[in-house]
Amino acid sequence: MDRLNIIAQQFATSRLITNVRAFGSGNINDTFLVTVDAAEPHFVLQRINTHVFQQPALVMQNMRIFTQHVCDKLQHEVNLARRWAVPTVLLTIDDRDHWVEPDGTYWRAISFIDGSASLDIIQDLAHGREVGYALGRFHHLISDLDPAQLADTLEGFHITPQYLEYYQRVLPTYTGAIDPEVDYCLKFIQERQEWARVLEDAKSDGKLPLRPIHGDPKVNNVMICTTTQQAIGIIDLDTVKPGLVHYDIGDCLRSGCNPLGEETTAWEQVQFDTQMCRAMLEGYLSQASGFLTSDDYEYLFDAIRLIAFELGLRFFTDYLAGNVYFKVKYPNHNLDRALVQFKLTESIEAQETAIRSIIEDLR
Repeated sequence: MDRLNIIAQQFATSRLITNVRAFGSGNINDTFLVTVDAAEPHFVLQRINTHVFQQPALVMQNMRIFTQHVCDKLQHEVNLARRWAVPTVLLTIDDRDHWVEPDGTYWRAISFIDGSASLDIIQDLAHGREVGYALGRFHHLISDLDPAQLADTLEGFHITPQYLEYYQRVLPTYTGAIDPEVDYCLKFIQERQEWARVLEDAKSDGKLPLRPIHGDPKVNNVMICTTTQQAIGIIDLDTVKPGLVHYDIGDCLRSGCNPLGEETTAWEQVQFDTQMCRAMLEGYLSQASGFLTSDDYEYLFDAIRLIAFELGLRFFTDYLAGNVYFKVKYPNHNLDRALVQFKLTESIEAQETAIRSIIEDLR
């Protein structure tokens, strides 16, 4: 029995494992789909990246608090119009929510959402509306969960000024060539440094409250029912923590309104799709409008613009640092990713009037 089978067996109890294969396209954790005998459901096995999540026990604590809250809430909802699935934490044969190898490698298992699939790029407006619905549904279900119950498992996550500070520390260490693409990124960041505090300033001023958030609601974390084509859940719950819902909204739209996707190398052709923006916001607000304040609406455009810029900043900084955070497939991968996000930010800025009009129409 190979290593992965031995690890998977810790969570399989008496079930017979028939296959373990790589699964998904995440940038942080290593994920595998574990197939068991036909009478039992499959499950997902993950190696938690402890370089990124340095307190994995708190990640698991948050996941269990979140899933229990949502499951309890769903049990009390009546006349559910459609399915909503929540990944549940599987326990080991000795009732732990994780398993640690002798070398410290940290593993966990979660249930597999059957009859569903995730897509890296939004297919059409109907799909976009479902992705927006999924995030709105997610936020609605945890809107009454006290954020103080959740640990901050990624301190500084989505705090753009802190990413800028790290960038300023890394920049002098870069010894590579200043080619046109690198020069473009350097100037792009320089021109937006002051504005990048916009959401943190609003939080400090009491305009935007801390709430429970997903932290990484990109398109391929939304599960779509293969029969109905409706959104039925959001996965990848490692980043659930206290934060601003604007981080989630901005990240979801950044991910969904770029038809070429964040892995394209045709970065100069990247555009922000305002029709898709409208569809996604329609889906989101169909579930989330009940708890959003007037201040929340006022900062929606800033969130859309900022999170695209922030991710580009993070990719570019990681490129300068030697690709130490995000997984890469080739040396310039993070540079190409940064260029995509900066071009997307430019497109958002150029369409500010149209995007603000969409937000106003949907209020």
